Amino acid sequence: MNPSLVVGTDGVTRCRWGASAEDYQPYHDDEWGFPVADDRLLFEKLCLEGFQAGLSWLTILRRRAAFRAAFSGFAIDTVAGMTEADVERLLHDEGIIRHRGKIVSTINNAARTREVIDEVGSLAGLVWSYEPDPEHRVVAPVTPESTALAKDLKRRGFTFVGATTVYAFMQAMGIVNDHEPQCDTFARVEAARAAFVRPVRRDR
Repeated sequence: MNPSLVVGTDGVTRCRWGASAEDYQPYHDDEWGFPVADDRLLFEKLCLEGFQAGLSWLTILRRRAAFRAAFSGFAIDTVAGMTEADVERLLHDEGIIRHRGKIVSTINNAARTREVIDEVGSLAGLVWSYEPDPEHRVVAPVTPESTALAKDLKRRGFTFVGATTVYAFMQAMGIVNDHEPQCDTFARVEAARAAFVRPVRRDR
């Protein structure tokens, strides 16, 4: 068998990482790779990927509920309106990663997301415009598309959005399907992507 795969006790074939911890299994089976067009969810994931920098995704996943509570469910307008007092409060929140730069970045990125929505209609429209051609895509930690999207986001003032972080975001939000082809979830993601209506950028 492909060493990147594992068969669980439930008989399901998964990407090996999806069975490496109990918390990963439902995330792997029902979230990772399925296409998302909801701006709030996209904003949340982009922020959490930024918090992950230098850490494992498992660390963030286990704290996701606390992050959602701390940042008002990642409601974009609410987060954009947070102040220095909120930053100080969050620096004392033991449920999240207490990193000033990443907290400030989340607030900044909320404001930048509002600007994107005003300009192109939605954050979804922007990020999905960088979807690679599945026939000519290379699976790697950094891709031409993630590099281009990261550059675009940085140009717009987003922070903690390097090309590697952005590619992890693209994988998770279904902009690419990086489940192993023999993984049982791969076909389900492919079906979801086939039925998915791609968001359209208003500026194009």
